[in-house]
Amino acid sequence: MAKDINEIQGGPDHVAIIMDGNGRWATQRGRPRLLGHHAGARRVREMVEACPDFGVKYLTIFAFSTENWKRTQSEVAGLMKLFRRYIERETKALFKDGVRVRFIGDRQKLDDKLVSLMDNLELYTSGNDKVHLTIALNYGGRDEVTRAAQRLAFEVEQGRLSHKDVDAETLAKFLDTRFLPDPDLVIRTSGEARISNFLLWQSAYAEYEFVDTLWPDFTAEEFGKILSNYGNRERRFGAVSV
Repeated sequence: MAKDINEIQGGPDHVAIIMDGNGRWATQRGRPRLLGHHAGARRVREMVEACPDFGVKYLTIFAFSTENWKRTQSEVAGLMKLFRRYIERETKALFKDGVRVRFIGDRQKLDDKLVSLMDNLELYTSGNDKVHLTIALNYGGRDEVTRAAQRLAFEVEQGRLSHKDVDAETLAKFLDTRFLPDPDLVIRTSGEARISNFLLWQSAYAEYEFVDTLWPDFTAEEFGKILSNYGNRERRFGAVSV
């Protein structure tokens, strides 16, 4: 299957995934919601490992949104513990596999230990280039654009930029994702057909794929099929087919 994917011309270089359905997966089995999040974390490893075979250079995953703080205190605390454990457990494997990890989102609301682990993982894997894994943690698309606009406005206020210099290209340089190409394909699992404030600016011309599979059940095989279908799409970016 991997060979077939690599033979497809115009496959996605950057795939973003809204990993939805962990809680429902656990509830359907009569288990606590956090068990579903642990199962979902294990699925991330499989997707990262599959990326090189599928020709995917950049993978961005939506781990925790700015709206997820509305969940119960116990679930949020459990998720934060899971994030810390994931980083501690996966750091060596990610480095060995040539994965460069970076985080996007507002870190100010995260606890100091988690932020320290995030910083260290970014530094430890900074020389890798096989797969670029970006984890959106305490991330929201509107929040990102707002923070970017604030930073840009400060530069204008300080006289380092003129308001006449402000255009789409300039603003993009202040986004959390300034080091990434825009996503070619956005996948959402669990049967929900909405983008949930994820990469609003960056996904202006992305293709979308909404699948019914709950994230803990999403396999590399299904990932490969979606990528194969993507290869048959025609992306015109507002132009007309010739």
